[in-house]
Formats: sequence, structure tokens, C-alpha cells
Amino acid sequence: MQFKRLVFLFVIVVLALSVPLVGAQDAKVIKIASQSPLSGPQSILGTSIRNAAELAIEQLSGPLVEMGYSVEFVPFDDQATPDVGVANANLLVNDAAIMAVIGHLNSGVAIPSSEVYNDNGLAMVSPANTNVAITDRGLPVVNRICGRDDTQGAAGAAFAATLEGVETVYVLHDTTAYGQGVADFFQKAAAEQGLTVLGFEGTTETANFEGVIQPILALDPDLIYFGGIYSQTGIFINQARAAGYEGLYMGPDGFDASEFAELAGEAGVNTYYTSVAAPPTFYPAAAQFIEDYTAKFGEPPQPFAAQSYDSTGIVLAAIQRILESGEALTREAVAAEVRATENYEGITGTYTFDDNGDPELATYVILQVVSSDPAEWNSNVVLDQFLAPSPLVAAAEAEAEATPSS
Repeated sequence: MQFKRLVFLFVIVVLALSVPLVGAQDAKVIKIASQSPLSGPQSILGTSIRNAAELAIEQLSGPLVEMGYSVEFVPFDDQATPDVGVANANLLVNDAAIMAVIGHLNSGVAIPSSEVYNDNGLAMVSPANTNVAITDRGLPVVNRICGRDDTQGAAGAAFAATLEGVETVYVLHDTTAYGQGVADFFQKAAAEQGLTVLGFEGTTETANFEGVIQPILALDPDLIYFGGIYSQTGIFINQARAAGYEGLYMGPDGFDASEFAELAGEAGVNTYYTSVAAPPTFYPAAAQFIEDYTAKFGEPPQPFAAQSYDSTGIVLAAIQRILESGEALTREAVAAEVRATENYEGITGTYTFDDNGDPELATYVILQVVSSDPAEWNSNVVLDQFLAPSPLVAAAEAEAEATPSS
């Protein structure tokens, strides 16, 4: 009886000691999550964002591993749907080991999901969200390394006004926060450029656009601008050409995926689009990334993949700075340190966040589709490129110029 009692007490002691041991082990695990569409018609971009984040963790987490931490990647499929993104957000914030989220692809998913992140102090770094409300809300946890739709839409309109024979435009959008937002900025800027806007219309159609196309054909615009995603816009231009439309076609970076070429076919050749990303081949420092990504995943990276790699790198660098300083690793500390990012040298540029989480300087490019072969997508011609300051930086520069020097 005495022996059994000793064994029982021994088991109790071991179990009691194992509790803090497990806690200590858990504390050495750092998780980085992502949210992007991994299924559905936009999955080609979402999967590339996911893959690039995984590759970044594999290649850039060495310093954290040397400190004794295990860095794990937790990808979520938001299905390009706000409700799914929010449900995922509510799920992942309950995992205390998750220190940041990379994503999303769609602004309409990112905006409500980021409210959940903000309520839980969880940092988000977006490689792709361009709607102005992403950062204009001033949420301390929300950041992006890409440009904005106010600048992108205006740049598209300014370029359209330079095209020979373009005097009239018809503007379509997909009714999402992203598509409608950028289309609205294009429409306003087009009018300021002296172009006549014949119509501004939203559509949720994804397969049969005859009812949209026929009224547009009757107006005979010189250019159609479609604020939307490639899975919709590629099909539209294919059907519009087949119906007899002979004018020019343009859109924002929602066009920017190799699947656009497949869906549009020959109708998409010579299409114009603006982008805050550009093909990975546009960035000289991304050459090794392209090689490594292709070797690991068996296909070249899509647009926004290189930006996902840099977004993840920014998070890992912020966590490293916290640990090296001796500060406790908390979500709040990570969010603050990410926002404090200054001169981070990524493969797509050098990044410093302003007080709203915008990059102080963002890259914008204007491209033209050169082939209906999806394999040639990264060979699309860059017609123009420029860097533009964020609104906060631009306002500070204007104020500085207006202030007389003493």
C-alpha cells in the first residue's frame, strides 16, 4: 500500500512539473499566419501569396531559430469572401502563438478582417490590398507594402488620356471595395484629364456579359476600363471582342495574373493595365527568389508573390529586433515594431511605413499584355513606372515647401 501511494505521488509531481514545461515549450513557438484565396477562381494569386510567405519563413527565420525559437507557418483560405475572412480572423486570433498575418489579396476581405486583428492587437502586413480604407482608418496594426487605388486610378486615367484616339471611356467595376474604389478614382481622374465618361456601371456577372456588352457597344467608347479581378475581366473582354468591340481595354492590377491571358485569349493581347506589383522579373533583386520559388513549387511566382515574401520578411525582422532588445514578445510589441519598420531592404524595394501603415514611397507601373500564352505573362511590357509618396508623406512635403525657411 505504501509503495502504491509513493507511485501515485510521483505521478502527480511529474504531471505538475510538466505543465510549466509544456508552457515553456509553447512559448518558444512563433507562428505567422496568412490569409488569401487558396480555392476558387482567384486562387492562382492567393496560392502564390501563400507560397511566398512559406518560402520567406523557410529562408529568413534563421536568426530566430538560432535564438531557440521554432517558426511555424499557418495559412488560411479566405476564399476571396469577406465572411470567410472574418471567420478565419476570429479563429486565428485565438491562437496566442500567432504574432502576425500576411494578407489579404482582396481589399473587401481585408477591411472587415483587419477589424478583428485590430481588436486583438495582431499585426497585418498586406502585399496586395490597394483600397484607400485599408490604411486611411488609421488602425495601428494594419500595414501594406503596395500602393493605393487613388494613385493607381489616377495614373491609369492619365495614361489613357495619352493614347491616340482616346476621347471617350466607359467605366465598369465589379461592385467590390477594390474594383469599385479604383474605378471611381479612374472615372474622376479621366474627367479631369478631359476625357468624356460615357457610363459608370457595376456588375456582379462572371460568365455571360451580353446584357452588359450590348449597351456599351451602342455608345462605342474609345476605351473600356474595368475595375475588377482577372477571373471576371478576362472573360468580359473575350466576349466583348466576339460581340464586335474594337476599342481599347484597360484595368487595374486586378488584371495582373497569368490566368487573365488564358481567359481572355487573343482578345486580351495589347490590353493595358496598371499595377502596384509588376511581374517579379521587374525587380532585379528578385532573381534568386524567382529561381527558389520555381524550384520549390514547380511553377513561376505570380504577381504579388514577391511582395508577400517581403511582407513576411518585415514581420520576421520586427520579431528579431524585439527579441534582441530583451523586450517581451507580445502581439502588441510586434504590431508596434512592424509599424516602426524603417529602410527594410526587400527584394521589391526598400520600405519605411508612415504613421498610417502605408509605405512612404510606393511603386506603380503601367503594362501591356504581349501574349495570350499564360507562360509569357511575366514578359508583359512595362510602358511606364514611377514612385509616389503616401498621402501623409506628400502632405508633409507640401507643408514643408509652403513653410518659409527662417
